[in-house]
Amino acid sequence: MLFRRASLASLATASLATAAVFAVGGCDAGADTKSAAASGPSVIAPGRPGEANRTLSAQEAAGQRADDNSPNAADRSYATMMIEHHAQALEMTGLAPERARSAAVKRMAERISASQGPEIAAMKNWLRTDGESTGEGGEHDQGGTHDHAHMPMPGMATEAQLKQLKSAQGKAFDALFLTLMIAHHQGAITMATDVKARGHSVRIEEMADDVIAQQTAEISRMRALS
Repeated sequence: MLFRRASLASLATASLATAAVFAVGGCDAGADTKSAAASGPSVIAPGRPGEANRTLSAQEAAGQRADDNSPNAADRSYATMMIEHHAQALEMTGLAPERARSAAVKRMAERISASQGPEIAAMKNWLRTDGESTGEGGEHDQGGTHDHAHMPMPGMATEAQLKQLKSAQGKAFDALFLTLMIAHHQGAITMATDVKARGHSVRIEEMADDVIAQQTAEISRMRALS
């Protein structure tokens, strides 16, 4: 009788121990699953040209996506300088109605004016609403952006060239206008390509894409008129 009671007690103890083991195991598995779900899958982030790819956690990738759209100095400098760049193009196209001989050159000047005027307005609006200073450092503040606006810009006509264009008439104006405007467009494309490589703002990248596409097409048309 004593042996039977002892056996029952041993079985009960063994059953309790087994249940405890499963309970602990279940808690550990749940914690691991929860931890894995929280961490999420890893993400491969492509590096910039010349840089290796990086492996990021889901949280890091989400944070980087948010940060990448923040305007940086390259974005602000591009918008500020391109406003000035476009303004010179409008100055040049404004001479065509009275001085150009070719109707095709006049139409080209009108086309350039019709596209670059609204682009100036869009970039000014972006600077007011999205291109504000982020306090990242000297070159990123308003003073730094202002200084960038006075850096040499590719494709800009010199004062002497503008003076020559303003005094030209007829065929001479047509030839000089096309020469200067082709160089001007090539400079704008250089600036747009640069900001696509160095900027962060998606909106500025879209503007740069528009400049590259439109002005590349216009260069082809102007070369056909030369």
